[in-house]
Amino acid sequence: MIINLISGPRNISTALMYAFAQHSKIKVIDEPFYAYYLVKTGLNHPGRDETIASMSSDPIEVIDQIHSLEKGNEIVFLKNMAHHHEGLDWSYLKDIHNIFLIRDPKQLIASFAQVITNPTIQDIGLKHEADLLDYVQENCTHPPIVIDSNDILKDPEKSLSKICRQLNISFQKQMLTWEKGTKSEDGVWAKYWYKNVHNSTGFTKQKTSDRSLPEHCKSLHSEAISYYEKLKAHATEVQP
Repeated sequence: MIINLISGPRNISTALMYAFAQHSKIKVIDEPFYAYYLVKTGLNHPGRDETIASMSSDPIEVIDQIHSLEKGNEIVFLKNMAHHHEGLDWSYLKDIHNIFLIRDPKQLIASFAQVITNPTIQDIGLKHEADLLDYVQENCTHPPIVIDSNDILKDPEKSLSKICRQLNISFQKQMLTWEKGTKSEDGVWAKYWYKNVHNSTGFTKQKTSDRSLPEHCKSLHSEAISYYEKLKAHATEVQP
């Protein structure tokens, strides 16, 4: 079984990956298409050269690696960024379980702008998530699960239990906590992006949630909000 988390950046996607990594039957993979995305776009993200050197940038090879890992593990959990799917053959999504993790774009953009000063709609992934949701609904075997990260932070146990029921897997209490510090599952880019989650031991609201939106990012927020609202509308369809 493969679970594919599709998220935007500066969400709680890494924390959710750490939660699923605590499950006794789950093997997690951190952003398997990141090198592919950097090579394709030419973007100069922090740790670009290290990332490209650390993993395959050939998406066909990456997908083969994922399925090979599935053969040796009962459940494989992929933490993916929505925008990393740009230019991919999305048919690999057809028979896997897809979870869409969303965040209020004001919070997302204000946080992302601390690392990438002038983010674009491509960077934050919400449009890509909306497009991928359409694809999954129309073409995939399993119905998508859409969940807002703020709902997880309000009640982690209830939210994770709900997700596990939707996936028809067991919820395990140890999914709610993890040790501080770096993890073996981290991509080499973790030192640039994961500072807050490395200082955590569970799901906690970060100070970045209260940052004001930079003036130069307000037009991006206006562009992003419709995609968020489209995704958010589907989150209400997740059964309790």
